[in-house]
Amino acid sequence: MKKCFVFFLGFVLLSLPLMTAHAQEGFNGPGSATQSTPKTISEAKKLPDDAWVVLRGKITRALGDEKYEFRDDTGTITVEIDQKVWRGLSVDEKILVEIQGEVDRDLMSVEIDVKKITILSNK
Repeated sequence: MKKCFVFFLGFVLLSLPLMTAHAQEGFNGPGSATQSTPKTISEAKKLPDDAWVVLRGKITRALGDEKYEFRDDTGTITVEIDQKVWRGLSVDEKILVEIQGEVDRDLMSVEIDVKKITILSNK
C-alpha cells in the first residue's frame, strides 16, 4: 500500500509543472505573455469584445462621464477610466502613458475599459 501511495505522489509531483504550463496557454489576461505586448489602436479596434489589450499613447482630451480620447500614431479611440483607476495620477495631452484594459465592443463602436494606467514619460 505504501508503494502505491509513494508512486502516486511521485507521479503527481512530476506532472504538476506540465499541468500548470498547459493551463496557462489559453489565458490572455493580466500576467500572461500576450498581455504584456503593447498593441496599436488600429490593432485593438480589430480585437474581439473583452480581449485584453495594452496600448501606449496619450490622453488628448476629456469627453465627459469618465471617457477620454486616447491617441497613438495609428489613430484615436475612446477609453473609459474609472476614478479608482487613476490612483491620484495627473496627466495631460503631452504625457506618454500605457493603458491596460479590455476591449468593449458594441454594435456601432469600440472602446477600451481601462483597468490600469501607468505614466511612461513626463513630456
